[in-house]
Amino acid sequence: MSTEATTGDESAGSGMDGHESWADITPDAARRLVIAAVEAFAERGYHATTTRDIAGRAGMSPAALYIHYKTKEELLYQISKVGHRRSLALLGEARDAAGPAAERLAAAVRVFVRWHAEHHTTGRVVQYELGALGPEHYTEIVALRRRSEEAIRSIVKDGVTAGEFDVPDVSGTTLAVLSLCIDVARWFNPAGRRTPDEVGALYADLVLRMVRRADAPAGPAA
Repeated sequence: MSTEATTGDESAGSGMDGHESWADITPDAARRLVIAAVEAFAERGYHATTTRDIAGRAGMSPAALYIHYKTKEELLYQISKVGHRRSLALLGEARDAAGPAAERLAAAVRVFVRWHAEHHTTGRVVQYELGALGPEHYTEIVALRRRSEEAIRSIVKDGVTAGEFDVPDVSGTTLAVLSLCIDVARWFNPAGRRTPDEVGALYADLVLRMVRRADAPAGPAA
């Protein structure tokens, strides 16, 4: 097994997966519950986690949890919404930047991978517990995911139109790129030998190798 990979769930809630992502959630008790839920869902899975587990991690009683969140699903929705909005902002910024498609695609992959490495605990919950959301919340989050997918797709299309990329299947390639980036949250270990920036640069280079024309000049991905 690679030294970057986790052993079981030993990295859940640890390392660089800090709490700054939740700074906008108020009051403090509500924010503590979200942070506790992220750690519990990543470690045990959504369905195996109880509201008592979450409250205990937050240093609160189960009754106190319901003051801020009516259900466990509402906590998952809050986590998913924040994570997906952040992903969309990162990818949209890369899409809308000036420069050739290769530079923009490399930038999008770098920041998306780096986020999933730095916030690997949150990323596992955001990306792999989607099916536990209720129908209304699921529809909202899927719409955000589709907008993120469209951000990458539009860059790939730009590259094909400009003759930078040789991509017979734009939609399939887009899904492959996103899958590579998202999976980083599953295996990244902050105690491993690569930093989030290094993993981002590696993946950006790999993605450009996937899409570039054989006769296209190989510019730096970093």
